Amino acid sequence: MAGNSAEPGRSVTSKVVAILLTFHDGSEHSLTEIAQLTCLPVSTAHRLVTELAGWGMLERTEESRFRVGLPIKAIGGRRSYAPAIIESARRVLEDLVTAARACARLGIWTDDGVAYIEKRCDHSPVTTFAQKPRLPGHATALGKALLAFSPAGTVDTVIGGGLDGYTPNTVTDPEQLRRGLASIRLTRVAIARWELRCGVSEVAVPVFGAGGLAVAALGLEVPHLRADLQMASSVLTVAARGLSRELAASSHPGCLVLVTEPRAHATAWDEEPGRELARP
Repeated sequence: MAGNSAEPGRSVTSKVVAILLTFHDGSEHSLTEIAQLTCLPVSTAHRLVTELAGWGMLERTEESRFRVGLPIKAIGGRRSYAPAIIESARRVLEDLVTAARACARLGIWTDDGVAYIEKRCDHSPVTTFAQKPRLPGHATALGKALLAFSPAGTVDTVIGGGLDGYTPNTVTDPEQLRRGLASIRLTRVAIARWELRCGVSEVAVPVFGAGGLAVAALGLEVPHLRADLQMASSVLTVAARGLSRELAASSHPGCLVLVTEPRAHATAWDEEPGRELARP
């Protein structure tokens, strides 16, 4: 008997590996199929698959099937991904909700949009990446904060795929989007006013990892952009700097990590939807 396993010769680690290997070809499986492919009892498969999904290693589809999650995709591809960001982000989101009394999110760029976790302004726990659909990059503050610091080819791909209009305020003009991203690179603050859903405004800032690469973005939903912009951008900037420092330190343990001061962000806002931040 291996470890605490009730099945002779099979440790918990071997069971987890067997489950993950069922997705080697990028397929999707139901819980029953996973149990059959791994020769595990359905109850055991259910327990381990649920835990893997909770960590984002697996994702549950709308058809109640499972597929590999974002962290495993990143390991197999070229995308930079810091596993430490998941646990650190949970604490940061809790703190943001307490400070701003607003829904807080952390987003990571993927090939099909922004994967994100969020903490609502209530007693519900922080969600996992698998629980939320992808967000469009051009119509959200999280997406813009990530796109602004992405390679030019990424922006070209997003524009080439079409900029869907979700509300009358969504930026659908490629040149207007490029100008907005250039402004975000200077201010390090991204905004979206009624662009994905009418009546919902967002503020977001990038999170930088080792080497100064933008690995994620932190964002807040705010009810009144003009009144809440200064507060939101301030608390987000402090939170992002702390998370950036933590991620950089985890990549270089034992080293002193310095995070450079970001450029001063905008403080003025024109009330017309779709207008850019006015930089002093």
